[in-house]
Amino acid sequence: MIDKLLPLDLTPATEISQRIQTLKEKMAQAGVDGVFLTHRPDYYYFSGSAQDAWLYVTLEHEPILFVKKYLPRAVAESPLTQIIQVFSVTEIPQIIQDSHGGFAKTMGIAFDLVPVRDFRFYQSLFFGCTWQDASPLIISCRAIKSEYEIGIMQDVAKISSRVFDFIAENLEPGIRETDLAGRIEAFARTQGHSGRLQVRHYRSVGFTFHIMGGASGGQSGALDSPVCGTGMYTAFPFGAGTRVIEKNDPVLIDFGTMAFGYHMDESRMFVTGKMDRRADGASRAAIDILFHVKEAMKPGVAMKTIFQIAVTMADRFGYGEQFLGFPGLKSKFIGHGIGLELVEDPIISKGRSTLLEPGMVFAVEPKFIFKDRFAAGIESVIQITETGSRFLSTIPNKVFMV
Repeated sequence: MIDKLLPLDLTPATEISQRIQTLKEKMAQAGVDGVFLTHRPDYYYFSGSAQDAWLYVTLEHEPILFVKKYLPRAVAESPLTQIIQVFSVTEIPQIIQDSHGGFAKTMGIAFDLVPVRDFRFYQSLFFGCTWQDASPLIISCRAIKSEYEIGIMQDVAKISSRVFDFIAENLEPGIRETDLAGRIEAFARTQGHSGRLQVRHYRSVGFTFHIMGGASGGQSGALDSPVCGTGMYTAFPFGAGTRVIEKNDPVLIDFGTMAFGYHMDESRMFVTGKMDRRADGASRAAIDILFHVKEAMKPGVAMKTIFQIAVTMADRFGYGEQFLGFPGLKSKFIGHGIGLELVEDPIISKGRSTLLEPGMVFAVEPKFIFKDRFAAGIESVIQITETGSRFLSTIPNKVFMV
């Protein structure tokens, strides 16, 4: 029986119903009659199933999940009442015409994701529709986490915490960064880590382990982050490389966990032996910045205000030149939304005037890079509450001396 093969993480019907209702409210406000969801995390969020499918939502009808493969699992996973087998996306328009009497006049689709070739193909299928960008509607729905989602992320945080405990127990001099990454990931998989991370932008990359020991942390690179690491190959120049971690090396370890569909993104500093004075100072400055930023993160506060608080503190500590990247290459954000994808909107960035709202969740990452020497920093996940904020991360906000 298919139900005996399913994991015990089915999204409740009430949760899906509320998400659909919120989407429809935003559609009505934006003058969008229907949306056609093609991105897996998006249609999973609104349907509860990540099978190979497309989701069609209109203001006047029940949503329809069109499943290419595999229908029995989709039916068992999703509480939606309209779940239909299709063998090709070309069948969908006729089914909609037969059941609804026609297409939505104004159709929304995620312009931030759908390739031009695919969009033109959908245009040819849904002839006569006026198309609009549905990305802001979808993203704004997902930006506010429900209590159900927060509960899941707390469970993921527990997995991540156990992984960091494992790191503290197993980090030793003489091991290559990439070998350590392999050991840690093997353990993380036993704890429930899915083994991959979801990213939204087509130019983004998602990888589990970012291990930067000593000088490898002092290398900038292609990653849109204050720090990058060397990676192992020119074709994928990110994260853990082949450098051997030595005694007394400052080691920045950034671990992305994904379980039950949701992510945590956390970083901590480690050292075997005694940490360099400069690295220790920067590491502790990052922790101070994190706590001051958290105290400022409250509903109604502009995101650019949070960013400026972090920059001002880094200058005060004397690390302004190294904060958020090399001069001229500095990241313009201090934190990013996180949930079904590793990096989600909104972003706590330099010029963003968007106000914080209860239910938003961010990975906040004050980090420093000292050219050719080391990286230092911290990253923890913070939830905006009704009156302030709280850590979802349960890993101690400290430097790990092992």
